[in-house]
Amino acid sequence: MKRILLLLWLAFVAFACSTTNSTQENQPAEYDIVIYGATSGGIAAAIQSVRMGKSVVLIEPTQRIGGMTTGGLGQTDIGNKSAIGGISREFYQNIRQYYEDSSHWKWQERSEYQDGGQTRTEEGEEAMWTFEPSAALQVYEDMLSVDNIEVVYKRLNREEGVMKEGTTLTAIEMEDGTSYRGKMFIDATYEGDLMAAAGVSYFVGREANSVYGETYNGVQMLEGHQFPDGVDPYVTPGDPESGLLWGITDAELQEQGSGDSLVQTYNFRICLTNDEENRIPITEPENYDATRYELLARLFEAQPNMREINQYFIWSLMPNDKTDINNRGGFSTDMINWSHAYPEASYDERDSIIKAHEDYTKGLLYFYTSDPRVPAELQEEVRQWGYPKDEYEAHGNWSPQLYVREARRLIGEYVMTQANCVGEEVIEDAVGLAAYTMDSHNCQRIVVEGTGGAAQVKNEGNVEVGGFPPYPISYRSIIPKREEVTNLLVPVCLSASHIAFGSIRMEPVFMVLGQSAATAASLAIDNQQTVQEVSYSTLKDRLLEDQQFLTLEDTQIAD
Repeated sequence: MKRILLLLWLAFVAFACSTTNSTQENQPAEYDIVIYGATSGGIAAAIQSVRMGKSVVLIEPTQRIGGMTTGGLGQTDIGNKSAIGGISREFYQNIRQYYEDSSHWKWQERSEYQDGGQTRTEEGEEAMWTFEPSAALQVYEDMLSVDNIEVVYKRLNREEGVMKEGTTLTAIEMEDGTSYRGKMFIDATYEGDLMAAAGVSYFVGREANSVYGETYNGVQMLEGHQFPDGVDPYVTPGDPESGLLWGITDAELQEQGSGDSLVQTYNFRICLTNDEENRIPITEPENYDATRYELLARLFEAQPNMREINQYFIWSLMPNDKTDINNRGGFSTDMINWSHAYPEASYDERDSIIKAHEDYTKGLLYFYTSDPRVPAELQEEVRQWGYPKDEYEAHGNWSPQLYVREARRLIGEYVMTQANCVGEEVIEDAVGLAAYTMDSHNCQRIVVEGTGGAAQVKNEGNVEVGGFPPYPISYRSIIPKREEVTNLLVPVCLSASHIAFGSIRMEPVFMVLGQSAATAASLAIDNQQTVQEVSYSTLKDRLLEDQQFLTLEDTQIAD
């Protein structure tokens, strides 16, 4: 009898323990700060959170951290580098140290690239801002490991994965059912998936100029990255019945400055190498269709005196015989008309859009190397290049990061606009500086009437307007309206008009804003406040202590 009772007691204990363990496993992991998106901004936010004594988890929905900084954008876009401080500058200093320590610095000095790329000056300064994808990844991984930051690779359940109590986010759930509870949340994704699921106000597209009293928002038919006059848009030239060539929409050109739901086009920043030992040849990719590049062949015919590679690409040189290739001209790496559905698309739909961009870009490179309509000078040049064996090794030697230049944008406590960019309106709650031109890539490729009434193809949406000094970004532009969410910060898809966002949206600035967001989140926790209640004077003091630059007077070259 005693033996039976003992066995029953042991069975009860085992059942109780298994139930307890199961319950514990299903409980959300709890942190002070939950960051969704290990972009450059998310990484900076995570590092700052730990430095302020907070527990943090960094959740990345893809399989690679660093966003565009590790995804091919090695030719740093910023305009005025003296505007970058804090963890952002620390990253670029670490890049320089990486090359100095590893003796990995090597430049090709070929004058034909210098128009589109970086001319070599002082090696140390160049190495600080110009780097390979693998170098950026290594530096980020080292910075995260120093602070023992937990990184998990999971995707948010965008339909039912955000838990709220009133205006407070309490937890977020991933597609696999894992939940993370936090006191504060930071959405550092390019897409703004967490903020959208949290129910905040946001905008996708281009506001009309009338909305914020701007002049460079909305529809803009300008001269940059444009087709010359007279390029026929039809499959059979002169015959509308034959249909439009691939890549042209039948949408009508709307009034200059009018608003719409279009976002500026995406592309891949391409890393190639001409090192024969490290080069994978450019071969015909899957889904290749030469008719996609008929417009490019017509562009060659329309520009018989343009036979240099940098007239069709921004072909910037990186260390170790590599490139960061970007869009240039009427037909290049930008896959115009294919980005508009992406911001609100499902994960599967986004994957299809990303794959379409990959097919287009690899097909473009193959077209250059193989099609007889490509001028010999250009074909010979591109044939020297291939995919690097030592980049993106876990991703088939191709970047997994599409350049999502613009998706959702928060409508928060304050909206940054053109007036802020040009200094007509100066805010007093700065959390960083922006320093780039008001920049938008083209949004659509359409048919317009040319000379004599003939149809011709044109790109629409490109804007490049600069000439102004660095300007402050408002703290209120990275927080939602107080009646919507009170413990969320959005340093990447921040509150800005289309054209102002085009100036702010640079990787160094995202790092700056990520650090500032984490600082504000930590102060809110310390003082049991909402993000809207954080004292700006207290926030400012801590940002300056951490070497953030908030005004022109703060800036310095801190090599």
